[in-house]
Amino acid sequence: MSMIENLEAMLRRGQDTALLRYSLGAEYLKTDDTGRALEHLAEAVRLDPAYSAAWKLYGKGLSAAGRHAEAILALDRGIAVAEAKGDIQAAKEMKVFRKRAERAIADAD
Repeated sequence: MSMIENLEAMLRRGQDTALLRYSLGAEYLKTDDTGRALEHLAEAVRLDPAYSAAWKLYGKGLSAAGRHAEAILALDRGIAVAEAKGDIQAAKEMKVFRKRAERAIADAD
């Protein structure tokens, strides 16, 4: 059984948590299934709005899907969450991803 199959089986058994959704999102991003990844990552941040790592991956995934304006919004939320928790490294990384998303928008104009 693959990692995704194992995680999906856990979800079917009702073990729906932010960590499980984050893990599914991360695994789907690795397989370039961005659509499924974003569904799970959106649910991860809905289940736990203070999960800075999920915000970071969600913003990164949105950018990968070319949804840069949405990525900026998600990353702004994630930066605020990370800074409030003292998660300085995550906030720094999200600021870098945010700048890349801004640049992608500017380059598209």
